[in-house]
Amino acid sequence: MKIVFTAEYAGDLQPFHALGELVVAGWALGKPKLQPEQMVALAHDAEVLVTSYDDITAEVIAACPRLQVIACTRANPVNIDIQAARARKITVLYTPGRNADAAAELTLGLMLSLMRHIPQAHAALKRGAFTRQAQSEAQTQAGLRRDVVWDVSPESPYEVFKGGELRNKTLGLVGYGNIGRRVARIARAFGMNILLVDPFVAAEDIDEPGLQKTTLAALFAQADIVSLHLSSGPHSDGLVNAQLLSTMKPGALLINTSRAAVVVEADLIAALRHGPLGGAALDVYHQEPLWREHPFINELDNVIITPHIAGATRESIQKHTAMIAADLQRYVAGEPLLYAWR
Repeated sequence: MKIVFTAEYAGDLQPFHALGELVVAGWALGKPKLQPEQMVALAHDAEVLVTSYDDITAEVIAACPRLQVIACTRANPVNIDIQAARARKITVLYTPGRNADAAAELTLGLMLSLMRHIPQAHAALKRGAFTRQAQSEAQTQAGLRRDVVWDVSPESPYEVFKGGELRNKTLGLVGYGNIGRRVARIARAFGMNILLVDPFVAAEDIDEPGLQKTTLAALFAQADIVSLHLSSGPHSDGLVNAQLLSTMKPGALLINTSRAAVVVEADLIAALRHGPLGGAALDVYHQEPLWREHPFINELDNVIITPHIAGATRESIQKHTAMIAADLQRYVAGEPLLYAWR
């Protein structure tokens, strides 16, 4: 069996070597995404293809007549022509949940950053604001113990960056899959109340204290923070629009670490400019990378932005490497597959 391996990976590739001839190329070696003709040159006689980001089009599939398995080290194999693979009866593997912990933890980090203005405070100090010109030590008045305080004035950082606490706030989760469930678990440890919307989760399955299934309209109207955890598609693209945003509490916050398409970007910008939104934290965008004159970069101070890094942890890579290796071993052994795309 010939395996062409162009995915990012962690650890060694011995489990793949053990299955047959292994050809490692592309992003696995830190090189750019392969073009279709490059992929065909590598995989025209391969039985297995393991990729992360390369486009596996119908043309690539047609030019690789021996292909039996295409494995994508992502939670959603959007770069694979699933219909073309099915027509050839090629098994498609993927890695659901491989970066769920990573995305959930970034979501909570963004939530805390919004509530406590952490990036803004950090940036202010780095540019020299709220600092003194030279090193010196304040004298303590007789009879008092030494006190350390930055400043006391309406312009002090204590006032400028005064935020809120997560405890007793209501978090609205739109989507309750692998990531949404982890966000809920961590948020409840902070003492938050959780509202959720997910048509594929029964209310009976979430019958727990502090957790309540509701409607989308009620969630947006009642939540202090809304966090989006749903995939892109006809059912969800453009779901968060001007009408829905207009129903949010004044000062409410929105977090999106899922897919940019689920939010109408122009409506989000308007809600951040004029209300009711108090702020947003975003990891995904309609066009990536963002251009330098985008309002998220050069205008809106109430937005925290990260460059699509929710799943970017070493542990995520370790998980997807192990998941694909294990399922390929099951495939060779004729055992049921755990990560076959259906």
